[in-house]
Amino acid sequence: MKWKWLAALSALVIGFATLSPSLMAQSAAVAASTESLPADPGATPPAESVLSPAPVAAYTPPTEGEKLQLFALQGFGPLAMLQATVGGGIQQATKSPPEWGSHWRGYGLRVASNFGVDLVTAATHYGLAEISHEDIAYYTCQCKGLLPRLRHAVLSTFTGRRGADGHTVFSFAAVAAPYAGAMTALAWYPHRYSVKDGFRMGNYNLADQAGGNLLLEFIYGGPHTLLGHLHHSNPPEETAELR
Repeated sequence: MKWKWLAALSALVIGFATLSPSLMAQSAAVAASTESLPADPGATPPAESVLSPAPVAAYTPPTEGEKLQLFALQGFGPLAMLQATVGGGIQQATKSPPEWGSHWRGYGLRVASNFGVDLVTAATHYGLAEISHEDIAYYTCQCKGLLPRLRHAVLSTFTGRRGADGHTVFSFAAVAAPYAGAMTALAWYPHRYSVKDGFRMGNYNLADQAGGNLLLEFIYGGPHTLLGHLHHSNPPEETAELR
C-alpha cells in the first residue's frame, strides 16, 4: 500500500538525517575554504553579468567526495527536514491532498511525501550536474548589502559553477530537478492528480530551492550570516564550551 511505502521512506530518511549535522558542517567548511583564500593579484576579475550571481574568490572545484556529501546534505539534511516538516504542516492546514485526511496519519503521509520529493530532486540535481560537470554547491555572496545578496541568492537557484575558474552558467540541472521531484510525487498522489498538477508542484519546489538559498545566504552559510555573527560574538572560552 502507498502509505506503507511512504512510512518506510520516512524511516529511511530519518535514519540518514542523523548523519546530516556533520555533513552540513563539512559542506560549510568546503565553501568557506574556497571563499577565504586570497585572490590572485595578477588575475583578471571575471565580469559579472546582470543575470549571474557574484563570482567566488579563489575558486577551488569540489572533489567527487565533497559532491557526494552535498547530495546527502540536500537529500537528507536539516534543511530538507525543515522544508518537509513545515511544508507538511502547511499542507495539513490546507488539507492538500484532501484524500489523506487531517489526522496524524495524514500529516505523516504529507511529510514522507515531501521527503520523497526532496530526495528525487537532490538525486536528479546531482546526477545531471555530474553529466554536465557542474558544481551545484551554494556559495554565499562576497558582496555587501541586502539587495545584492538577495539577488545573488535568487539567481543562484538557476545557475551553477563550471570549469577550473568556477564561472557561472545557466544550470539545466538546477531548473529540471525540482520538476523531476514533483512529477515523481504523482506516483503516490491520488490518481486524480495529473501532469498539470505535477508542473504546478514543481513551481512550488523551485520556489523552495530559492528559499533554501536565502536561508544559506542570510542565516547559515558562512561567517557573515546570522549564525556566523552569533558564533563570532561568543568569547573564546564560551565558544570552546559550545564545541
